[in-house]
Amino acid sequence: MTSQGEAFGPWLGRQLRRTGKSQAQLAGDLGITRAAVSAWITNRSEPRDEMKTKIAAVLGTDASSVASRTTDVDAELPLRWHHRPAHADGGREYGNAAAFAFQADLSVLAREATQNSLDERFDATSPVRVDYTLHELTGKHLTSFLAAIQWGELEAHLTSAASAEQKVSRSLRAALDDLEEQQTLLLLRIEDYNASGLTGPEYSDGRFAAVVRRQLDSHKQSGLRSGGSYGLGKATLWATSRFGLVLMNSTLSTPHEGRTERRLVGRLDLPWHEVDGTPFAGPAWFGEPDTEPDHRGTSRSWWADEETVRRLGLDRISTEPGTSFLIVGAHDASGDAGTLEEMHDKLVRSLADGFWAAMVGGLTAGPLMQASVTTLRDDKVVVAKETVDPNSHHPALSRAMRAYLDNATVNELTAADQVAIAEVPLVVTPLKGQGRRKGKGVLHNSILLITPAAESAESTNRVTFMRGNRMTIVEHRPREIPLGTPPFQAVLLAGYATGRDDDDVTVAEAFLRASEPPEHDRWDRTEELTSSYEKGAITRLREFRAEIDKAVRGLVGEREVERGGGPKALRELLRLDAPHPSFIRKSLGAPTVRGVTGQIDHTGAWHVAVTLKVPESDSERLLTPVAKFDVRSGGRPTIRWQELDASEGCRIEGGSLAIEAGVRSATFVGVTDPSTHPVHGRHARLVVEVQAARGGAS
Repeated sequence: MTSQGEAFGPWLGRQLRRTGKSQAQLAGDLGITRAAVSAWITNRSEPRDEMKTKIAAVLGTDASSVASRTTDVDAELPLRWHHRPAHADGGREYGNAAAFAFQADLSVLAREATQNSLDERFDATSPVRVDYTLHELTGKHLTSFLAAIQWGELEAHLTSAASAEQKVSRSLRAALDDLEEQQTLLLLRIEDYNASGLTGPEYSDGRFAAVVRRQLDSHKQSGLRSGGSYGLGKATLWATSRFGLVLMNSTLSTPHEGRTERRLVGRLDLPWHEVDGTPFAGPAWFGEPDTEPDHRGTSRSWWADEETVRRLGLDRISTEPGTSFLIVGAHDASGDAGTLEEMHDKLVRSLADGFWAAMVGGLTAGPLMQASVTTLRDDKVVVAKETVDPNSHHPALSRAMRAYLDNATVNELTAADQVAIAEVPLVVTPLKGQGRRKGKGVLHNSILLITPAAESAESTNRVTFMRGNRMTIVEHRPREIPLGTPPFQAVLLAGYATGRDDDDVTVAEAFLRASEPPEHDRWDRTEELTSSYEKGAITRLREFRAEIDKAVRGLVGEREVERGGGPKALRELLRLDAPHPSFIRKSLGAPTVRGVTGQIDHTGAWHVAVTLKVPESDSERLLTPVAKFDVRSGGRPTIRWQELDASEGCRIEGGSLAIEAGVRSATFVGVTDPSTHPVHGRHARLVVEVQAARGGAS
């Protein structure tokens, strides 16, 4: 990015502090009055070009640097860790309470960190790109990295903090022991592009201070569109580090101190501890010593050179704005993922589950974000870069989102590839103090999308709720869905997720945002909701869920239930016919079909599973299942079974099903013989007739 030079006064003041010169000394070196220098420092005036050349000589730099003011003069300001002194009143914190709001789980990290990146999308016409890189270090790679972060200086603080008996100390002790014994260290880098970056001053309000210096400061510029609102999500970065250590490299969307690239800083979160008799509060920062009088001795961010960035493992692939977070000693506390490959897969799944809708684009509206995961060991690829594809992880849901973006929805489902749409009303309770003017509230019509579930779907007959930037909030199971309803998947788009920005959208977005806890995983009672909105807010949420259930039943409840599952193309080819009356002994009643599924394998053979409802009988039944291909005219050619097996409630006897007296349900499976097919299985409809076997009762 092109940097805009810093204002002359602040730049000159910082250079004087860096070089240890006073305003009076500069005035003496230049042969001018101290009042003239003071006027430059306070931006009341700016020196002429010939005077800037003299200033450059005094500061030991070149005239172009004074003119552009996009670099600092060289000074002996070595990088160091600054550990916050203990509180003067004797107070102690044995860990960051914000970190305990979430589990140190990779799926939670992926959700919270990616949500923050999505909320900070800079150019609204392009997706934000989020790349995760797992990197295991051993040998010389480990030694080099530990030297770069000044591990030798940190070790005394880490060891002391690990000696207590609090929860954080015990975890820290285990991490230090593992590093000593195994001599390996896992880094996890999360970097975003087309994001705002850590903009703003070192200590005052801004993105940088909110992330690096403060707790519970969200400072989201995206306002109500953002997913986060508590300022807690960033704590998952430190919680995922076994040492509580995170390094950052940010490319800024707006210049700070005349620059945008390679703003680096590190933060360490430890519990209260003592080193050589000196107590420390716990937090520490890695950077240059600050030269400002109010913060003298504190480590602040610095503008790093490319070699330092490389040694710290924070090099970025482009100059697009955004931030790279490096989690030192990353782990998955849930225990679900132990190996690099398992951690890689868990990150991919988590990104797909949480952000599939944000990664779906349409013909005219592109995706909001893209994501990938790469795994390395000592700079060598272990698992190649894997771009998260929402269509492969959630095909039916992605189809629903894409149909909505392309305005390709229908009002009623008649085919397996369709997406039905309905509006669901949400009445937003007025804010306190506005009740009389607003009446019952503002009506917002959210959008419900329903489509037949994919065969690979692990979860069906659920509605995925989302708002804002289309992050998954929660999966909701609708009530009173009619029995026999074909499996479906559904999406509920509320607030800005609808793609609209009307007044009711803004109101609904704020209402739902207030109803979410820190985990952003449900819409329910929260302190913010009850304290900010008039009485009835909880009731409106219950009514909203009831309206969602009603809308789902309206779209799926009156559909004709097809007896076969699977893709439409297969269902159209598969039929399970009742036996011809000539095969039925009516006095006993005929078995009826309760369920059937079918699919075709690569050889063209049909695999079918059939469940029968059997009328009550005091004698054994003997039935023969017959497979036939349906034709437009003439008789149906019979197909031989390659395999026929009993699953439940029956047994196979010489190619027939034997069902004992008193059995009311039976299931069998069959595989047809492709060599007896007159045409390929995909080119004809399969009909299964259940006939009475010779000498048996149907």
